[in-house]
Amino acid sequence: MSDVHVSRRALLLGAVALTLALVLASRLLRDAGTASVVPAPAATARAAPAPLLVVDVVGAVRRPGLYRLPQGSRIADAVARAGGATAHAELALVNLAAPLADGTQIVVPARTAVGATAPAPGVPAGPVHLNTATLEQLDALPGVGPVTAQKILDYRQKHGAFSSVDELDAIPGIGPARLDQLRDLVAP
Repeated sequence: MSDVHVSRRALLLGAVALTLALVLASRLLRDAGTASVVPAPAATARAAPAPLLVVDVVGAVRRPGLYRLPQGSRIADAVARAGGATAHAELALVNLAAPLADGTQIVVPARTAVGATAPAPGVPAGPVHLNTATLEQLDALPGVGPVTAQKILDYRQKHGAFSSVDELDAIPGIGPARLDQLRDLVAP
């Protein structure tokens, strides 16, 4: 066997090189296990847009039509978007503070002309809109007292806008006979 003579300096350089190689290898392995994806700043800044409500504003407003409004809007916001009420509007019959629901029709009635024939007492002039009616308007319906009117308002608050008159059947105190009586007097 031959004797291999390695200088002390060569041994020291080899040990340093081996140590560096081990340190680099351990860092690469450690970093590979903890790599994470950082989202782009533009992607995190964009939030999903809030869905818009679509409402139909008709009656005594300057620009009747369909309008898109943000969630949480009120009837007053829809009337304002429609150009505001005309001089002939009877805003006292509209609950401007009521929250909007998607698909709702907002009717702004006009004042009746002086000398016009008034409807019979206790009978509304037109259909009462279930999605915008006040407690007083609902109470004026035949067979609907203040307790049932409040139940209708509570149902609307809990379940959202009425999509059909038939949904009144879910209100305690309104059965099939009362529903038939109200069918021509109310609208969703």
